[in-house]
Amino acid sequence: MKTTAERIGAALAKAVKKTAAQMTSDKEGEAKKATTMYRTNMRDIPKVTGLQRKDGWVDMQVQFLIDKKTAGADHVVGWTVLKPGARHENHRHHNCDEFFIVLKGHGRIYTDKGEEPSGEGDVVYSPRGCWHGFNNTSSEDVVLVWGWMGAGSIEASGYEVGPEGHAG
Repeated sequence: MKTTAERIGAALAKAVKKTAAQMTSDKEGEAKKATTMYRTNMRDIPKVTGLQRKDGWVDMQVQFLIDKKTAGADHVVGWTVLKPGARHENHRHHNCDEFFIVLKGHGRIYTDKGEEPSGEGDVVYSPRGCWHGFNNTSSEDVVLVWGWMGAGSIEASGYEVGPEGHAG
C-alpha cells in the first residue's frame, strides 16, 4: 500500500508528464523542440524576504522553487512552512489558478463558504479569481507544496489580499 506522500507524488508526476507533453506540441500538432530542463534543490533556494503582514503573509516561510526568474517558467512551484499561528490571509489571483497540497500538519482553509478544516493529504484547487487561504491553527508546523498555473511571478499572478488582510 502506498503512503499519502507516494500517492501525491505519483499524481503530480502524471500531471507534470501530461503538461510537458502538451507543451511540446504546437497548434498544428507538430512536435517542437523542448526547452532545457531546470533542476534545483530546496536547500539552494532562499526563503522569500519582505513578505508583509498587511499583504496577507503572516509569519510564513516561503520559497519559490520554480518560477519565471529562475527557470523561465510561466508557472510557479513553491514550498511553504507555516509555523503554529502563521497564516496566508484570504486572497485571490486574477491571472492564474492555484493548487496546494498539505504534506504535513493541519489547520483551516479559507473558502468562499467560510473556514473549513484541512489536513495532511488534502489537495486544494482554486481557479483564478477564487478567494482562498490557509491558517495554521495547530501546535505543529504545516508544510504545503503549491503552484500557480498561468503566472511565473507574484506580479503576473494578479495577487490581491482580502480587505480583512489589511488590518495588520
